[in-house]
Amino acid sequence: MTSPRTKISATAIFSSILLVAWLDNACRAEETSLRTMQYTSRTSDAAEKWQETVRTRLIQLLKLDDLMGSRHQIDLNPRVIRSENKGSYEECEIEINTTQRRRIQAIVTRPINVPKPWPAVVCIHGHGGHMRIVHDRKTVYKGFAAELAASGYVTISTNVGQHEVYEANRILMGERLWDLLRCVDYLVGLPEVDSTRIGCAGLSLGGEMAMWLGAMDTRIVATVSSGFLTRMDQMEQNHCMCWKFDGLRELVDFADIYALTAPRALLCQNGIKEHPSQFPPDIARKVLPEIQKIYADMGKPDNVVLDVHAGGHEVDLPNLMEFLDQHLG
Repeated sequence: MTSPRTKISATAIFSSILLVAWLDNACRAEETSLRTMQYTSRTSDAAEKWQETVRTRLIQLLKLDDLMGSRHQIDLNPRVIRSENKGSYEECEIEINTTQRRRIQAIVTRPINVPKPWPAVVCIHGHGGHMRIVHDRKTVYKGFAAELAASGYVTISTNVGQHEVYEANRILMGERLWDLLRCVDYLVGLPEVDSTRIGCAGLSLGGEMAMWLGAMDTRIVATVSSGFLTRMDQMEQNHCMCWKFDGLRELVDFADIYALTAPRALLCQNGIKEHPSQFPPDIARKVLPEIQKIYADMGKPDNVVLDVHAGGHEVDLPNLMEFLDQHLG
């Protein structure tokens, strides 16, 4: 005869099996709810409609819909803090309004003795960086902003590395992106800038923000995203979680955000010396075909390029310059 103790143990085991099965089903249900707006091949017109839908939903998740609707009512009111002649270009530190209640600083360069109108690039730093570091040739940025400035480009850089939300009812990634959108507004407002030749470039967090800016602002003609092409699963481990916000993973993965750039020019750079836990090229190579689909559907398959270079987590400067010269210069 089975003892009461044995009966309880059997019941507990059966209950555990049911619990494991329930958890497995719950996990599967959660997995199927992720990336509901993943891009799949379709006609060019349908691809554009997909982009419009995803942008609208992302703007809502980023909590920028109110600002997007009122941006033309927010005067930039630029003020020059200082200026310096760098020989081939002038460098100014300026201040502009980003919202009705907040101002930001930026570094702006303008060419000297170069025929107008000029192309322009938004230059974006990474974690632990600042608006000046993209001009420093001794860093992993290779001074790409200074190199562009000396080559006849207008450049603008601002600080996007904050980990605090400045205004109520905003989120971190939304505020970072909005400040970059306002930098584009500033460039477009300069009579010397050719508004049909504006690009953006950045490394690491800057590569992430270049992805966002190129995706969400169709005024960006060419995007260089260095040291970032990856998947969200990879970013869930060993990375700062500032990239993540409510509703994002349920809607898209990074490939889908990059897909919003199509058919405009996109260059991603990943170095072979990247640590496997960071942004290794093997992941970038697997993600690239997901982005290539929409470029092919829109008839511009050559407008998306992956540069796997010999370095590590750094800018491949010659490739960046060649790409921007090709599409902007």
